[in-house]
Amino acid sequence: GAWMRDRRGLAATTMAHSMPVVQALLVTVGDDPAALDSAAVRRFVLAYIQQHAPASAGCVTTIVRCFLRWLVMHGRCATDLVEAVPKMPTWRLTKLPNYLPDADVARLVEACDRPSSVARRDRAMLLLLARLGLRAGDVVALRLGDIEWELGRLRVVGKGRRETRLPLPQDVGDAILGYLVAERPASTIDHVFLTARTPIRPIRSSGLRDVVGRAIERAGVQAPSRGTHLLRHSLATRLLREGATLDTIGAVLRHRDVNTTAIYAKVDVGLLGQVAQPWPDAEVSSC
Repeated sequence: GAWMRDRRGLAATTMAHSMPVVQALLVTVGDDPAALDSAAVRRFVLAYIQQHAPASAGCVTTIVRCFLRWLVMHGRCATDLVEAVPKMPTWRLTKLPNYLPDADVARLVEACDRPSSVARRDRAMLLLLARLGLRAGDVVALRLGDIEWELGRLRVVGKGRRETRLPLPQDVGDAILGYLVAERPASTIDHVFLTARTPIRPIRSSGLRDVVGRAIERAGVQAPSRGTHLLRHSLATRLLREGATLDTIGAVLRHRDVNTTAIYAKVDVGLLGQVAQPWPDAEVSSC
């Protein structure tokens, strides 16, 4: 865990997802990594993937390779074991991203305007997701010192500990300030968003996901999903329809690879229909 954090710069959530896979791998060899061989590695990966969601296959193989490299570095296993991890086929851009129309996003934010001890907090967090496209981890990790009020900027440390400064929109800044002044519990914790009930602690990604889900229910929105990424996808979709380039969208969402942004090129189905070519007439073969 320390190696993943210090050398690889991985986030705490990534490490939390990785440890169960590593522990399951060690169980197969009685906690003795020296007993690992190519057959054991392949057998474990294939069996583990069959017991979990197919979408996690790529993550599982990445975690196993990471752990094997750590073992090799410490001389705990054969150096060629990394090559034994099977490569799982993945098909990029096969699905449309889930998103909400602008009107529904506005209804979600408005659903936080209610008598509640956490209304201002929830509204501020939803605006960060909807206006800046932050990830859940970005929001819950936000600290008081990350808000540069005089410059109107926000410091965000994202994946791989990449530090970025984003402009702070007026409505987002007002929402955060309203929460800090009127609602945030008195605490020495420097995280911006805290739980409302004791013990007071920074809100977690799972808590933020619940906030989004409850806002969807209160707003009566028919949402294709209930995760925090729904608002991130909605922002990217809106930018695309307003004429933003994929490079611009990738910069806003802080994508490291343009291929990650390419999924949004398929969102505007109406525009794609205009440029789609008709199926060419062809004689049907007797075969």
